[in-house]
Amino acid sequence: MQLDALRSAGVRTIYAEKTSGIGPRPELHRALAALRPGSTLVVYKLDRLARSLKDLLHLLEHLRLAGCSVKSLTEPIDTSTPMGEFVLQILGAVAQLERSIIRERCEAGRVAARARGVLFGRQPLVTGEHAAAAAKLYRAGFTIDEVAAMIDVSYNAARSALLRAGVVLRPRRRRF
Repeated sequence: MQLDALRSAGVRTIYAEKTSGIGPRPELHRALAALRPGSTLVVYKLDRLARSLKDLLHLLEHLRLAGCSVKSLTEPIDTSTPMGEFVLQILGAVAQLERSIIRERCEAGRVAARARGVLFGRQPLVTGEHAAAAAKLYRAGFTIDEVAAMIDVSYNAARSALLRAGVVLRPRRRRF
């Protein structure tokens, strides 16, 4: 959707991050390096450009010093005017507030779910009687590989079940 909107707006070169919003942003740095005085950086939405108001203001200052402006396709913003820059800063602050509120709600939801006993993440494959049987087999001298085959799970699932059962594991013998 975002790429279609940018193409429809006549954007010639599109830089798209393919990773999460956390960590380095090489495509943003490539886009900023490609800008020349008088260029306009077109974004689909402001929250796609910066992660916080501080980050947004830093980017705006960088672009202003480089003689460039920012235009958002979904918000009526064009930083080539003082009023546009002002509105951009206001919307950036609102977007940061919205992200903070969403983060708080998500964390409150996780805390409430944990209090109700909800477990997050992948559930163990081997539990209860199967885990007890796996521990008994391992203590009887079978290897983890053999225990895994007997209970029809992977080596890692059997090993995790044994560790959860409090079994002290022997060093793994490698066959060459």
